[in-house]
Amino acid sequence: MTQVAPPLSLPTSHLLLRHGLPGFIGTTCIAVGALGVGWLPGTTELLTNPIVDSLRGSTSGTLIARSLVLIGLAVLLQAWLLIGTDLIHEGAWPVRQLRWVLGMWIVPLALAPPLFSRDVYSYYAQGRLFETGADPTTTGVGSLPGWFDIGADPMWTESPTPYGPTFLLIERAVSSIAHPNAYLAGIMLRLISLAGVALMAVFVPKLARAYGADESTAMWIGVLNPLVIMHFVSGAHNDALMVGLIVLALWLGTCQQCLWSAALIGLAASIKPIGLLALPFIGLQYAGTGASWMKRIRAWLITGLAAGVVIVCAFLVADAGYGVLKAAFATPGSVLTWLSPTTVVGQITGGITTAVGLTPDAYGVISVVHTIGTLLALVLIAWLIFTGDRRSPLRGAALAFGAIVVLGPVVHPWYLLWALPLFAAAGLSIRERRTAVIITIILIVHGMIESSTASDNVWDITDLITFLIALAIVLIISLASPRERHLILGAGSRKPE
Repeated sequence: MTQVAPPLSLPTSHLLLRHGLPGFIGTTCIAVGALGVGWLPGTTELLTNPIVDSLRGSTSGTLIARSLVLIGLAVLLQAWLLIGTDLIHEGAWPVRQLRWVLGMWIVPLALAPPLFSRDVYSYYAQGRLFETGADPTTTGVGSLPGWFDIGADPMWTESPTPYGPTFLLIERAVSSIAHPNAYLAGIMLRLISLAGVALMAVFVPKLARAYGADESTAMWIGVLNPLVIMHFVSGAHNDALMVGLIVLALWLGTCQQCLWSAALIGLAASIKPIGLLALPFIGLQYAGTGASWMKRIRAWLITGLAAGVVIVCAFLVADAGYGVLKAAFATPGSVLTWLSPTTVVGQITGGITTAVGLTPDAYGVISVVHTIGTLLALVLIAWLIFTGDRRSPLRGAALAFGAIVVLGPVVHPWYLLWALPLFAAAGLSIRERRTAVIITIILIVHGMIESSTASDNVWDITDLITFLIALAIVLIISLASPRERHLILGAGSRKPE
């Protein structure tokens, strides 16, 4: 686990000026840039605002907005890295001060248009569909009149939602309050996501303390992480609420409240079914260290029953969502992403077999590789569950989520956040911490490239140039000083005096 010096005895104002303010400036730049390249529904009055119109109505305005997003992400990244160097070389900032920094970074994005994803408008469209009496887990939002003006992604219009009954109820409640204002619905759904971030900010450090890891380092890697700001705050993904509930559940498990813990996992799974993956590790918490097989089986049965009661109640209250299991497996995997290792292997292998005439195209090979990856993930997860005495339940849960992300058929950047807060709370070695930082930097570059709704008409010919610019900015920021180089490169760089 990471060893740190004693906490800095400096006032909160010092931290806010030293790191909070630069990050605030960065997220402010992102928020202003989002007015030009963020996702807005076609019916919002914001489109007639002179500033928004100037940023979206011309190539120069779009380039300015895109540049603001790139600069903002770079400044946010540097602020985050500098906090990390403080934690490692000078001692840990207290968690309560880091929470103030998190609040400063979030505020500018609270009312800004979503970036990096438009899923929040699909959530609203699903809520509207649910209000009509249809079941969004069996019916795509393409059947909803005016779905395009709502802002829903055309990629998912025919796909049933992979979300559980509790989230369907949230979507319907937001829709009933906000309709017909899709942008207001997006802001309300962001508040739901922020509730998940708040749970993470409170309980990731508590969970770290319970498992003997450093609280401030866990907060820095698992909650202050720019990926959380990008995808749980700006992107407003419902994964934030699921992860927040899982973290709370795992902390309750350390307090011998495993039935409540299991019930919360049931609630998390009724938001996104993947949350159920944490349940066996709640059972291991309940059984205790060194428990016999009979005691483990009994714990799994009891915690499974507690989670099952919550899930069944959620389905009964919603009276919908029964197609979620099929949708949860089929819908996300219907898109190919180069962030998925199994997709990369399948694309390359399929390209070769197609070139030599063994297959008509790459899709069949990709499907086979996806299946193999999923089976390997399931085997690894089973091994983690049945050899739970070799590691803490928290570490086991983190590894299980990591396995399903790495070996699954599709990887979106926010999927990493299923596992990262758990790894952070479990405690990271120096090498693991460095890996987490490098992955964060890589996905920030990815976010820079994918941050524009106008990419089709501005950056379509210059994607490579965009990538090179983003990479250059991030490398300069990441390696700006000996401390940052040591944080990222470790022994291969000069350690600061």
